[in-house]
Amino acid sequence: MDETSEPSLGLGLEPQPRAEAYRVLARKYRPQDFTGLIGQEALVRTLKNAFATGRIAHAFMLTGVRGVGKTTTARIIARALNCIGPDGTRKEPTIAPCGVCDPCIAIAESRHVDVQEMDAASRTGIDDVREIIEGVRYAPASARYKIYIIDEVHMLSKQAFNGLLKTLEEPPPHVKFVFATTEIRKVPVTVLSRCQRFDLRRIETPELVSHLAGIAEKEHVNIEPAALALVARAAEGSVRDALSLLDQAMAHEEGEAISAESVRSMLGLADRGRVLDLFEKVLGGRIAEALTDLSELYDRGADPLVVMQDLLETTHFLTRVKVAPGAEGFFDGGSGEAKRAAEMAAKLTVPTLTRTWQMLLKGLFEVRDAARPIAAAEMALIRLAYAADLPPTEKIVRELLDSSAAEQRASRPSAPAPPAPRAQTNSPSSSQPRTQAVSATALESAPQTGPTLRSLEDIAALAAAKGAAVLKVHIENDMHLLRLEGAQIEFRPSPRAPRSLAGDLAQKLKDWTGTRWVVTVAREGGAPTLSEQKNSTRAAKIEAVSQEPLVRAVLDRFPGAEIVAVRERAEQDIAQPTDESSSE
Repeated sequence: MDETSEPSLGLGLEPQPRAEAYRVLARKYRPQDFTGLIGQEALVRTLKNAFATGRIAHAFMLTGVRGVGKTTTARIIARALNCIGPDGTRKEPTIAPCGVCDPCIAIAESRHVDVQEMDAASRTGIDDVREIIEGVRYAPASARYKIYIIDEVHMLSKQAFNGLLKTLEEPPPHVKFVFATTEIRKVPVTVLSRCQRFDLRRIETPELVSHLAGIAEKEHVNIEPAALALVARAAEGSVRDALSLLDQAMAHEEGEAISAESVRSMLGLADRGRVLDLFEKVLGGRIAEALTDLSELYDRGADPLVVMQDLLETTHFLTRVKVAPGAEGFFDGGSGEAKRAAEMAAKLTVPTLTRTWQMLLKGLFEVRDAARPIAAAEMALIRLAYAADLPPTEKIVRELLDSSAAEQRASRPSAPAPPAPRAQTNSPSSSQPRTQAVSATALESAPQTGPTLRSLEDIAALAAAKGAAVLKVHIENDMHLLRLEGAQIEFRPSPRAPRSLAGDLAQKLKDWTGTRWVVTVAREGGAPTLSEQKNSTRAAKIEAVSQEPLVRAVLDRFPGAEIVAVRERAEQDIAQPTDESSSE
């Protein structure tokens, strides 16, 4: 009986031919040679030169995001290494496998005995790697090379990686390894250093649109270019994702022309023009109209999370247009929406756009985690709309400064008060940091004279001057000083301090000063560490500054604001409102 026919079951019925199983586009149009790979010109050029000169590596590492062709490239490499040509006479690897010889066909169907594919996500242990180590000792059964393709190699355990190292470094001449991973940073450097690495890049949207258009033509599918652009953008550079979405769009509009509107409905996207309307109304403070637009988009199937992402991309596009005219991205360069966005960007300032970006980004996370995403999206837009009415922060601070200066001039017109100190942390603001800075300068200028060390700050400065950064950190953070006299020092180490701190300090001090130091360790007592003293001083200064009337007014005006640093004003930095008023 024919294998493609169903049995008659003895009822006098004719056997019916079995329908051929449908193959998804991602499998049907998988490249069979290097000419079919799109967007990976650097990889193809390198491999072409390597095959031409015979400089073929023994191990390849393919990395990139999902769906850019890592596993496909691994299989093409296996076919190129083992192809024997249509007549079976080819003796060397070729960059252009024929696709019709027995090795090519068997590898394409994943049934070649000498080309073994392993999914490291399901076989992660050392036992699985031992099978490979045992297998490499034997020559190929029928092919030119025995090839091991390990997908998602970053999922291997630490023991598995270690077990593979020696074999990977010096494999037999008949063995080749091809690894694929989406998480290249999780692969140990000891493995990476033994492989020839190729980074497969994301496919650009125009290139992906062209590829999808060719496949749609082969499938006799009528689809609008705008719909193809939506599919390509939603795929985010992944060919497999793009083909899967195209498959879905074809099923969504079976037998009919596929429009951009149908694809947008299928993906839950908002129309670009509607997104611009929403963005304009929110920044214009017309929150009631903005909420109505958001509700309409939601009723039409738009995902609130996608709407927030579109608003973020709109903000990014407007900012790029603002700082780099001619930039393209979220909107097509020649579309009406792009021109409208460019006009909108001209009316907005960069500070407004950066503040919008920050608030939308926070709202995106809230929408993602909320039990009711639409409610979270509405609250984010309300917050952004009311923030849009606020004047810039620098304007508010300037008004407060001018008001304070006017009050001072009114009370004491002949002797205006000097401005109050303001914050910073990286400038010396107490006697202690200044002592350390002076000590470091003195030590650098005369290191050969045996510097006198009178305080722990001097020792830390000496360590910094000598380039002992790690020891300096331990001196500042892990030493509670009890006594420092002459060449003797006693301290209590913190729980985090290394056990060798006392010995290391004694040896370094001897090397640096030419004098033998006695360093002893105590179990209790001791002054606060230099780091604790610095933090205490900083906290005290911040507390003092926070009580200043002007600073308190700013903090009250902006709930949630905080002082992060304090510094003394230099003479050239002091504003002179009194002089300006006197000239008037």
